[in-house]
Amino acid sequence: MNSRREPHILVVDDDQEIQKLLKKFLMQHGYRMTTVSDGTEMRKALRDWKIDLLILDIMLPGEDGFALCRDVRRTSKIPIIMLTAVGEDTDRILGLELGADDYLTKPFNPRELLARIRAIFRRAETGTSEIVENSSEKVRFGNWVLNLGSRELRDDDDVVVHLSTGEFSLLRALVKHNKRPLSRDQLVDIVRGQSSIPFDRSIDIQISRLRRKIEKDAKNPKLIKTVRGIGYQFCADVATV
Repeated sequence: MNSRREPHILVVDDDQEIQKLLKKFLMQHGYRMTTVSDGTEMRKALRDWKIDLLILDIMLPGEDGFALCRDVRRTSKIPIIMLTAVGEDTDRILGLELGADDYLTKPFNPRELLARIRAIFRRAETGTSEIVENSSEKVRFGNWVLNLGSRELRDDDDVVVHLSTGEFSLLRALVKHNKRPLSRDQLVDIVRGQSSIPFDRSIDIQISRLRRKIEKDAKNPKLIKTVRGIGYQFCADVATV
């Protein structure tokens, strides 16, 4: 994150009171805020502004938050926090599967949202500071090349495979600790930040998404293997290129 400007957050929620509350509260904590009410306004804001984080309600007029999350993820790695008035695990799981980085159920304490926002930005800053020393470093595993500077994953045909912020952080952690089993708690700390509330199932979901993207057969994974009773292990040989 560029420390010379305020991070710009876009809130998409048709509840005007929520818009006012979040705008006032987050501006008091140093964020630049834009609020909109539906998908049409969201797309215009994303075109007009450099948005650093998207807070997206699920229950919206017209296209719902799930559809908008899917649409944004086709072209952007912007971090997404989804909001919902329904606390069903199925909704949480679907949002995370579609590429959301975090999920919060209404009503919520604004300070909890703030903690999650800070955790996401802290991960981005940490990633940037690590990459400064190795801005052009690329690592190869299997038929893939991961560019740690541009955060691009390419196959042997030089085709870019899109990774969300969470997927990139998770893959980088696995690659960095290849051949070493990592527990879900360790991966939660790495990927979601110490201050966010752990939701272990989200790690399973992101592992599943990664497998679908990098494994030849996601149901019989060779790169990311489950270690029963522990978590996951990246089993491929990793080399700097």
